[in-house]
Amino acid sequence: MEWCEYYKTLTENLNQGVYFLDKNKKIIYWNQSAERITGYKAEEIIGKSCSEGFLMHINEEGKNLCNDCNLCPVTIVINSGEVYDGEIYIKHKDGHRILTHTKVFPVRNDRKEIIGAIEIFYDDSERNELKLRIQELEKMALVDSLTKVANRRLIELNLNSRLNEFKRFGWQFGVMFIDIDHFKLVNDRYGHEIGDRVLKMVANTLVENSRSFDLVGRWGGEEFVVIVSNVNEGQLYAIAHKFKNLIALSTLKSNSDLINVTVSIGATLVRQKDSLKSMIKRADKLMYQSKLNGRNKVTTDFEIT
Repeated sequence: MEWCEYYKTLTENLNQGVYFLDKNKKIIYWNQSAERITGYKAEEIIGKSCSEGFLMHINEEGKNLCNDCNLCPVTIVINSGEVYDGEIYIKHKDGHRILTHTKVFPVRNDRKEIIGAIEIFYDDSERNELKLRIQELEKMALVDSLTKVANRRLIELNLNSRLNEFKRFGWQFGVMFIDIDHFKLVNDRYGHEIGDRVLKMVANTLVENSRSFDLVGRWGGEEFVVIVSNVNEGQLYAIAHKFKNLIALSTLKSNSDLINVTVSIGATLVRQKDSLKSMIKRADKLMYQSKLNGRNKVTTDFEIT
């Protein structure tokens, strides 16, 4: 298509991911930044439709946008001619979810008829800065070598620092203890290589969907800890619930199988007499309560109204 060739020269070197779709929602162009953000090469994508299940767009409520004409941004733009502007979670090739800011524009021919669409998306620049900081920390042996999140030592250092700030300035924070459900079954069925990929997928989902000033770390095995700054009870629960849902909606492909896992979460806010040991112990106990209640749940020690 002539319009496609024209726009390619304008978009190939942009930092934003850009792709073009024809009126049947088939992808006909995929730029280098789209490859970088999603992990998918152009040759894997061109000629396919989003509804074929690679990006698997969802909104904050976890609703699949690709299979519902009333929710699909491209369908809305092609049918209405209006520009779409919103936040969408896409699935990276490695399985984890990424929050992207997305705009979709209609493309018209000389007769003003809509003949396709252009979608532009980008991830959070703060998160890119966080990734650079993680690389620096890795050199200091404070990052887990497999998942590239904080290791236990860094979690303890950060938690002690937050406790000191709380006692001096009253700066409130919360701790989540997160455990992957039935992780042993994943290792037994698919092997430890796939198990490692699952650990990375969960870690990446937590990192990509946390704030730049919060800390995500691997406590050990299939257990993760997230330290969340400046939150109240409702906010801490909402963040934990978001993590739970996004992990459940993330998938890995192994041969013909799609592998997904759930997590059990315990979440607690700091108390006046807390120590590092008491906060971790309380969050861990709440996590086990989520296990006892059926897994894939969030348990707190406060009531949500």
